[in-house]
Amino acid sequence: MTELSISTDAGVFDAIVAGPPEGRPVLLLHGFPQTGLAWQRQIAALAAHGYRVVAPDQRGYSPGVRPLRPEDFRIGRLVDDVAAITEELGWPTFDLVGHDWGGAVAWWTAHSHPGRVRTLTVVSTPHPAALSTALRTDQDQRERSHYMIDWRETPATEERMLAHDARQLREVYAGKVPQDSAEAYVRHLSRPGALTAALNWYRAGRPDGSIGAVDVPTLYVWSTGDRAFGRAAAHETGQWVNGPYRFEILRDVSHWVPEEAPGTLNRLLLEHLRTHGEFGTAASTPLADSPER
Repeated sequence: MTELSISTDAGVFDAIVAGPPEGRPVLLLHGFPQTGLAWQRQIAALAAHGYRVVAPDQRGYSPGVRPLRPEDFRIGRLVDDVAAITEELGWPTFDLVGHDWGGAVAWWTAHSHPGRVRTLTVVSTPHPAALSTALRTDQDQRERSHYMIDWRETPATEERMLAHDARQLREVYAGKVPQDSAEAYVRHLSRPGALTAALNWYRAGRPDGSIGAVDVPTLYVWSTGDRAFGRAAAHETGQWVNGPYRFEILRDVSHWVPEEAPGTLNRLLLEHLRTHGEFGTAASTPLADSPER
C-alpha cells in the first residue's frame, strides 16, 4: 500500500492505493469517524487478487478538501467527489464499495451514475429510501438514529467528543476497531477543523432530490449487532435494487464490519466481484446528473 494525492476541482484528496495499475479498479469509501485506513484488510486482499484499489479520505477528512459550510457536504457534492476522483484516476468504470456514510454515498452514486459503476457493495448502510421508510414506520430505527440529531449540535458535539483525551470519540468504536486504528482515527480527527468537517456530513441537510432503485449488481452486508441500522431497514433494502441482489447477514458482528470481520467480508466481496466481472463496460457512458449540486 502506498499513499496517493488525487487532485480535483474540489481540492486534493489523500488516498491509499494498492494493486497493479492495470488491475480492475475498485473504489472504497469509508464512513464516520474513520479514514481510508478502515479498509486496510480489504485493500490487501483485493490487491493480492490483482485488483487496483483506491481508498480515499473523503471530503472533510482530507485536509485538502475541507470546506467550512455544512451545505458543502450535501450528498450531491459527495457524489460529485466520487465522479471527480475516478475521472482523475482514469477509470471510466469501476467497482464501488462503501461502509457507513461511505455506503450512503455509494448508493447515491450507483443511482446517479449506473453506467460507470460496475458493481456495488454496501456494508451496514441500508438503501436511503429503505432507511427513510424505517424511520417513518419503525420505532426501533427511530431510536437507533436519534444520535444523528444529537450530533448536529455545534460546537457542543466536538467539545464533548474531544474532551478528556477524546473519551467519547473513542467510545464510538465500541472496542470493535483495532486499537492502533482507533488511535490513528482519533489523532486524525483531533487536528484543527477535522472533527467539525466530519460532523458536517450530519449537518448538511436533506438531499434536494430523491433516490430510486439501483440497477447495478449489488451486495448488501448487514450485521445483527449494528447499533445504527436495524432489521427493518436492512430487510427493506432489497426492494430498492432492480439488478442482481445478494443480501448477507453477519450474526453477532457490530457496525464495524470491515475491521471486526475482515475475512468474511473479503470472501463475500471477492465472490461478488468475480460473479459480476463483465458488467458495466461502456467506457463512453456520459455522467448522469448528481442528485443536487
